[in-house]
Amino acid sequence: MSYKRHFSRFLESDPHRLHAAAHSHHPWPDVTFEAQQQAWLDAATLHDDKWDRVFGEVIPEAQRHIARRIGLPDPAATTFAPNTHELVKRIVSCLPAPARVLTTDAEFHSFARQLARWEEAGRVVAQRVASAPLDSFAQRFAEAAAGGGHDLVFVSHVLFDSGFVVDDLPALAAAVPDPATFFVVDAYHGFMAVPTDFSALADRAFYVAGGYKYAMAGEGVCFAACPPGYGARPTDTGWMAGFGELVSGPAGEVAYPADGGRFLGATFDVSGLYRFNAVQRWLDGLGIGVGEIHAHVVALQEQLLAGLDGILPTPDAQRRGHFLSFRTPDAKSIYDRLHAAGVVTDFRGDRLRIGLGLYHDDEDVKALVRHVADAAAAR
Repeated sequence: MSYKRHFSRFLESDPHRLHAAAHSHHPWPDVTFEAQQQAWLDAATLHDDKWDRVFGEVIPEAQRHIARRIGLPDPAATTFAPNTHELVKRIVSCLPAPARVLTTDAEFHSFARQLARWEEAGRVVAQRVASAPLDSFAQRFAEAAAGGGHDLVFVSHVLFDSGFVVDDLPALAAAVPDPATFFVVDAYHGFMAVPTDFSALADRAFYVAGGYKYAMAGEGVCFAACPPGYGARPTDTGWMAGFGELVSGPAGEVAYPADGGRFLGATFDVSGLYRFNAVQRWLDGLGIGVGEIHAHVVALQEQLLAGLDGILPTPDAQRRGHFLSFRTPDAKSIYDRLHAAGVVTDFRGDRLRIGLGLYHDDEDVKALVRHVADAAAAR
């Protein structure tokens, strides 16, 4: 089955480009074009009153879509921001300083860089569990979590460098002995890629993700599902957390809503929310869920791996998300040759990453095998 016709605006903008970085800037389906226009039209026709529509219609719809995709019992537990970095900073602002943090050595640069800077400034004390070897990662992380003494436990659902799926999240959360410890799941490489039921953790863990990758909605539409009772009054806050009348608190104190809105910040471009909702409606109209997307991608991955057998090393992660991570000292040179040939991949250190998505079909994979084989042979 090919869905390429639904991505015609992106794909036809450069017919000679073969984009294989769905794990990075995922192409947007055509329905997002009209959604972007609608955001503009609402701003033009409603002016200041557009915020009533955003908070009264656009955000609640997006919350319902997210809740349905990951099994949240309460859509209102979800809040939005332009990026996950902003959301994580707001979550950490609820913790004492220096905050004691348990995490991994395989977190995305946004968190890894900020954590390192907080360490330099004396605001956190961090403990990092090595992701390798992957086979024992979950056990080793659970053991570290069981040691206790942490204010924050932060782990990715899908590790961004290897693509390894951490599918023991409930067990990892259960290993944390102090129920007051914040447990945060970075799900950016999991949301809309790996079928997820977060219902068992909805009252215990934060789920942080966004639309730039597999949700196919582009920049500026990130979100956090926020468990009740954790972080009632973030010190990093903005006017949107006080929007409307559903806020409470003692007289003389800054008031917050009890739902996910307590983690809202300040003014941001809401067009991403329009695009996100349009994508979700489009998928629903086609009868496509995350399971169907995942099955489509896995089939293409298997076809690609069969074609690259003996050309590139076997990927480290057998339980993986929607990109393949090939560890080779020639990662950069292969990437450069592919890029020069109009094939878009990426690399992280010694890992060449190839991401496939709903916009790919068998013919794309056949072409990709030829290009990678040529690039690898030129080493």
